[in-house]
Amino acid sequence: MHGPRRFLDKGSVVTQEDDPKAPNPWKLSTVHRVEELKTLIRMTPIWAAGILVITAAAQQNTFAIQQAKSMNRHLTKNFQIPAASMSVFTQASMLVTIVFYDRIFVPVARRFTGLERGISYLTRMGIGFAASLLSTIVAGFIEHRRKNAASANGLINRPHDMIPISVFWLMPQYCLNGVAEAFSSIGHLEFFYDQAPESMRSTSMALYWLSISAGSYMSTLLVTLVHKYSAGMNGSNWLPDDNLNRGKLQYFYWLVAFLQFLNLIYYVFCTKIYTYKPIRAGVIEEIRLQEDVIELKNHV
Repeated sequence: MHGPRRFLDKGSVVTQEDDPKAPNPWKLSTVHRVEELKTLIRMTPIWAAGILVITAAAQQNTFAIQQAKSMNRHLTKNFQIPAASMSVFTQASMLVTIVFYDRIFVPVARRFTGLERGISYLTRMGIGFAASLLSTIVAGFIEHRRKNAASANGLINRPHDMIPISVFWLMPQYCLNGVAEAFSSIGHLEFFYDQAPESMRSTSMALYWLSISAGSYMSTLLVTLVHKYSAGMNGSNWLPDDNLNRGKLQYFYWLVAFLQFLNLIYYVFCTKIYTYKPIRAGVIEEIRLQEDVIELKNHV
């Protein structure tokens, strides 16, 4: 890490070609701006680790809905739950987790760790990643159970018939996904806000939304690759468009879970080598003020 840092430091070194009174900003930068760039570079590996969590969560709005459509959604004889409304369990579990975290978990954890937040935002993100991994694994086993129910009732080739298995079997994966979002998403936002340069905090929030976009594109890429490389001689694949009962959606879930497991290992490694922002906010503002005064004097 020292090599790249020394390389970036050269951007603030005045050479014979530079005019200190009227520096070219494309050739000579201030020390403060160089330090800001270093901070953003340090944040990038942690940012990248959040992409795959979004990829896994995206399946709750696609394949999980297809699963729900084929299952028994009746609450009464004449009323059944809309398949897309199952996401309410994600939102509910996320809200309950947030309340539990703020009101119970943080005060208890604070006694043991001495941290104002109870645990660091990096630890909070890690818990979210682990919950997301567990949610994907559970989703694979529930899909396996759904297909067994379809096979036992002779519905493998009848995709539009209701499989006699309750849609509430999907609740665990939805609820675990809500827990994952409560930990990983909020931890991600805390990380960006605390570690981003003070002058770029509003801009750094865009990194969070960029990770969501990247995760959605990653989901599309994975589905495309699975369609291509899991295709059989008869044109079937793991994720058929016309009959989910004849597919192998559980294999896809477990593939995503395996990638999440590798991503979790990568994340733990990144947290081990990550160095927190070395300069406090007040010191940074003081440096910026001094640099502005010097620059103003040079122009005068």
